[in-house]
Amino acid sequence: MGDRKLAIVRGGGDLATGIIYRLWKVGCKVLSLEAEKPSMVRRAVSAASSVFDGEITIEDMRAVLIKSTDEFLQMSGKDAAVLVDPEGASIRKLHPDVLVDAIMAKRNLGTRKDMAPLVIGIGPGFAAPDDVHAVIETKRGHTLGRVITSGSAIPNTGIPGMVRGYTTERVLYSPCAGFVTTDRVIGDSVSEGDVVAFVGDIPVLSKLDGILRGMIHPSVPVQKGTKIGDVDPRGEAAHCFTITDKALAVAGGVLEIIMRHENEK
Repeated sequence: MGDRKLAIVRGGGDLATGIIYRLWKVGCKVLSLEAEKPSMVRRAVSAASSVFDGEITIEDMRAVLIKSTDEFLQMSGKDAAVLVDPEGASIRKLHPDVLVDAIMAKRNLGTRKDMAPLVIGIGPGFAAPDDVHAVIETKRGHTLGRVITSGSAIPNTGIPGMVRGYTTERVLYSPCAGFVTTDRVIGDSVSEGDVVAFVGDIPVLSKLDGILRGMIHPSVPVQKGTKIGDVDPRGEAAHCFTITDKALAVAGGVLEIIMRHENEK
């Protein structure tokens, strides 16, 4: 990629972390922008977990929480950085070469293509070339990870991708507003009907046999219907602690459009 690039990724969940990881691997200096209380469930593979814990190591990458853009500028790039900045104020201060919106809100929360020389939207909610330069498809299937430079990603269906024949059954939803409590940890085996967590006094049951792949942080308030966890029917505990095939495929699309942009200069 030539000179070391500065890349900002809005979001630090599991898909965003696949992007952060591959950008970091090819030598970019990477900053992830997150909310004060990130609501991702796959915390073991999310850079955003550093907001709660100060740092997290995902495969061979360490992501560390920082307090300011000045601190980021002083970093060598050995680690990925995470900054609480949901509004993206640091984008104007840092003038990144690449801006990736991977918040996964299924709508554009304010990212514009004038924010950086190359602006990429991940998944539904973005239109290229109107508000971003490119969109990366996130729906599982034949088009996963493809680069879209004219148009939008496939609209959100609200139905999770199928794994071993399961879709919505894989996801744990909150039965009410409140906070999640559990003595389960990511990587635990669960069986259909097991109590996996409580929201207040209401139990949340697993709908299938598998591995608990994700659980929302207990400090994050949830509403009725919020996704609070994820059970993987494949039963491979190691999968909970490595970046997913989907995240890496989406990240591949990001690297493709960056290289295409470089070659067009």
